[in-house]
Amino acid sequence: MSQRNTMNEAPHSRRAWVEHHMGMPVSIHLRGNDIDSDAASRAVGAAFATFHAMDEIFSTYAPQSQLMRLRRGEVGIDQCSTRMREALALGEQAEQVTRGAFTTMLPSGDGGLEFDPTGLVKGWTVDLAAEHLAVLPGVSWCINAGGDLRVGAHPNLPRRGEGAIVWNVGIQDPAERTRLVGALALSEGAVATSGTYARGAHLYEPDGGTMIERPGSVTVTGPTLLWADIWATALFVGAARTRGAFATGAPGYAVTMA
Repeated sequence: MSQRNTMNEAPHSRRAWVEHHMGMPVSIHLRGNDIDSDAASRAVGAAFATFHAMDEIFSTYAPQSQLMRLRRGEVGIDQCSTRMREALALGEQAEQVTRGAFTTMLPSGDGGLEFDPTGLVKGWTVDLAAEHLAVLPGVSWCINAGGDLRVGAHPNLPRRGEGAIVWNVGIQDPAERTRLVGALALSEGAVATSGTYARGAHLYEPDGGTMIERPGSVTVTGPTLLWADIWATALFVGAARTRGAFATGAPGYAVTMA
């Protein structure tokens, strides 16, 4: 997905920062007043530090991350960050509400299943990082993590009408990546897309016990990136019961199929 900004009045200042975290580019965009201030720089630094801290806990690529040490039995759950227990609880909740289409028990190299919450960690981290930006007066912000994003603004900015800062988010055509199949105008909220067109068969289907690769994509919008991302994955791999669960049990979230 891509984003750009429009306003109903003369544009405010704009600034962007980019760092590499969790194996992907993460960009933070600010628009509004005093975005070159020390407070803005500290907020952006704290947001990026959130990605670093969560990666130290949950990375599946760093052998000494807490997750990998937990898997090897070198530490117990009580010796890990409280975030690990939160991830366990979020995974159980997600599995229940999606009717089993989302899981944090994923295939390991030896043919078994291991605890792997990375399917929810990215969105969760973006939501946590956003808390540092939301306190900047007169500022609207966007965090883009590998194409999934969360936008918002300080409470003193309007969400619609005169003075609102709108982020126009394009939804990529999975069959032709130079083309858009739709666009969303957001002043607040999250957008997550799930599919296999970019990374191949990396999504696990619990019902069949296999990694799947099929055409198309699912984009979910809603208040948080944690749950937008969970639902995007679940709806892409899930069956009719998951679609029914979304229709009745995900207020504030909407889906676009491509």
